[in-house]
Amino acid sequence: MKKVYFYRHMLRLLFVLLVCTAWVHTETVQADTDRDIAVLRHQGKVFSRIAKEAKDAVVFIQVEKKIKVGEGAVPYRFNDPFNPFNDDFFERFFRHRSPRRQRQPKREFRQQGQGSGFVISRDGYILTNNHVVEGADTITVKLNDGRELKAEIVGTDPQTDVAVIKVKGDSLPVLPLGSSHSLEVGEWVMAIGNPFGLAQTVTVGVVSAKGRSGVGIVDYEDFIQTDAAINPGNSGGPLLNLEGRAVGINTAIFSKSGGYMGIGFAIPIDMAKKIYTQLIDKGSISRGFLGVVIQNITPALAKSFGLEKTEGVLISQVNKDSAAEKAGLSTGDVIVKFDGTPVKKVGPFRNRVALSAPGSKHTVIVVRNGKEKTVTVKLGTLESGHTAQAPSKAEDTLGLTVQNLTPELAERLGYETDSGVIITGVEPGSAAAAAGLTPGILILEVNKKPVKNTSEFHDAAAAAVKAKKNILLLVKEKGYSRFVVIRLADPD
Repeated sequence: MKKVYFYRHMLRLLFVLLVCTAWVHTETVQADTDRDIAVLRHQGKVFSRIAKEAKDAVVFIQVEKKIKVGEGAVPYRFNDPFNPFNDDFFERFFRHRSPRRQRQPKREFRQQGQGSGFVISRDGYILTNNHVVEGADTITVKLNDGRELKAEIVGTDPQTDVAVIKVKGDSLPVLPLGSSHSLEVGEWVMAIGNPFGLAQTVTVGVVSAKGRSGVGIVDYEDFIQTDAAINPGNSGGPLLNLEGRAVGINTAIFSKSGGYMGIGFAIPIDMAKKIYTQLIDKGSISRGFLGVVIQNITPALAKSFGLEKTEGVLISQVNKDSAAEKAGLSTGDVIVKFDGTPVKKVGPFRNRVALSAPGSKHTVIVVRNGKEKTVTVKLGTLESGHTAQAPSKAEDTLGLTVQNLTPELAERLGYETDSGVIITGVEPGSAAAAAGLTPGILILEVNKKPVKNTSEFHDAAAAAVKAKKNILLLVKEKGYSRFVVIRLADPD
């Protein structure tokens, strides 16, 4: 009987323990769920606060311009905000699909466009994109409180796609500016704008990448990439951090349909600050100019120049009487530091030089013949309409980079009696690589036309790329000449 009583007692005790354990587990799960919900609710409150505090300073911009339409174009419903073609940036990327390409008799009409912007001073200065207001005859700014104000263009910079416009005011709501430099990949951001004419639309995402260049949108690119939804009409609106400060200007989308596909680009506010300050002060931009043609370091180039890393930019040409020549920089120098900051790629370096004041002095460290050399450069002024030189779009399409055949290179590579351009880099998987081209090969002709320098090569290659035709090259290597075809067109 004692054993039976003992076992019954133990079973009751075990049952009680199981019930208590289940109760404790249920309470723990419920507590975790409540805590997770509280975190999400708090996060939502943060987004709501940012949107509420920022929306009054975000404006809807409508522009109107006179357009003369000739054969091969037609006006369409420009005032329809839901028309996906009704956006200047969309037209830039998808002209071949646009209804504007349908044939119509010549006539003049008024085109309407739209975009976004945000107020940066209480007296009415507004930041937006150049492509939003470029060529506009009239600009109307709609505030969140319902007011409509006429605006004038203070200044534009097509090379960065930044523009400043102004309305009359003395106590307008202002959006505070943050720092794009301190922005981290993975950080939450918010975009506010007027996509498809839908005012004060808020989207949220993260920073997908920083320092995006080579996108082909503008000359000076250093984009913040985000997955916060950006659509036609968002252009010119702010990209905000969790403190509610503008860290970028929403500018473009990557899209095959004209709508959001998960990739948007914003101009970093640190770049925009330097641009708008000059535009407000004098209405135009003055850029520093070094006077070199530069290219990125490929593994093959790093090996050829005895470099341990594929970092830095290689000088493939020094312009005569330029700041670089006066400072003693030479073809073949690899720039590794600029004012103490490491130089890794062409894009960021070009941007930094261009945003420096003409006449300013800078310390440049280069690697020459395996040894570091320090020089002081006094920057010149970049002429209007030009950009700091880098490999052309034609070179990017072909997947190769070239430089002039200098006496030093000719002697080293055995081309002493020849003229042409030397291939300095070939992208793996590119059309040039498929044609069997490699660094060190001398290009003598492009489509049966002799090329004596990079300028002639760029012109000939660009013409062929534009026509989407195969390119016939006469090249020389190891003392022998041969013809090579770079295929750009589909085979018949």
